[in-house]
Amino acid sequence: MECVFGLVGNGFAIVVADSSAVHSILVHKSNEDKIMVLDSHKLVAASGEAGDRVQFTEYIQKNVALYQFRNGIPLTTAAAANFTRGELATALRKNPYSVNILLAGYDKETGPSLYYIDYIATLHKLDKGAFGYGSYFSLSMMDRHYHSGMSVEEAIDLVDKCILEIRSRLVVAPPNFVIKIVDKDGAREYAWRESVKDGAVSTA
Repeated sequence: MECVFGLVGNGFAIVVADSSAVHSILVHKSNEDKIMVLDSHKLVAASGEAGDRVQFTEYIQKNVALYQFRNGIPLTTAAAANFTRGELATALRKNPYSVNILLAGYDKETGPSLYYIDYIATLHKLDKGAFGYGSYFSLSMMDRHYHSGMSVEEAIDLVDKCILEIRSRLVVAPPNFVIKIVDKDGAREYAWRESVKDGAVSTA
């Protein structure tokens, strides 16, 4: 029951992901960070089968770093999105990855951007997007309240509305969410929204 969503504001992009590691009816942990810092000004929020999600996002991260190491310049957000889409399309004909991605970034020339890439290698540039069961609620909230040129405070307020809606409407809603932001100052963690904390297991 994964929930990943994001939006573009005035000079920044925000991505949000649940932090539950789930298999079948079991919750293994509630603090799994599903948003990878791709480089200094890019974020990748991924949902999908856990092994594919971790392996594919790490593969993209290392190849983006390799490109910068070889050429001395980083990939733009659009170039990174197209590279990611190309790798998913290649894998689709061989051994497909069950992974959906929201890629957010900031470029000096073009500003913030958000790209939607699904498991069958569909690529779209969006102002707002979502994956998972939570998308039914977060997309409807963003359709109602999102507008271009949002401030950080307005965007975080909208994110909190989306999280509240998911928690109150989704029958097996994830309890915890991580929020990350990317702007001219770089990609970084912004906040956690936690209703359950993983406690230390006491030994008998």
